[in-house]
Amino acid sequence: MTIVHMVMFKFRPDVSEEHRATFVRELKELKELSCVKDNRLIVGGPSVTDPIERSKGFQYALVSYHQNMNALEEYQASHEHHWVTSTYLFPFKEDLCRFDFEVDPEDEYMCNFEKSAKTGLATPSKSEASATSSPSK
Repeated sequence: MTIVHMVMFKFRPDVSEEHRATFVRELKELKELSCVKDNRLIVGGPSVTDPIERSKGFQYALVSYHQNMNALEEYQASHEHHWVTSTYLFPFKEDLCRFDFEVDPEDEYMCNFEKSAKTGLATPSKSEASATSSPSK
């Protein structure tokens, strides 16, 4: 079972672009934690939503994948996560929104990432995933 962890961040208006860039850079380092499934942690921003009002003022977002709830809890409790958030986020945030969910079994094939020497990381197609998970006859 894969858990998808999503967070949207909004900084106070007085927080510098330099500080925000440092936060993003440090946040991206969390992908190296073993509790992040296949190093799948993406940080992006600013929002390109049109119209921008639909972003509700959130400036950055994070999406990460975890093998299960224990792995997500390990991520949240890690020294590295605590350091990044307590140093660069919580004293400077205006708002944040967190949403975590368990991937439906029928969609789990999209979270089974395999390393490919030629192209980096690849996601199997649904037909490939069902072929490899079907019992042999």
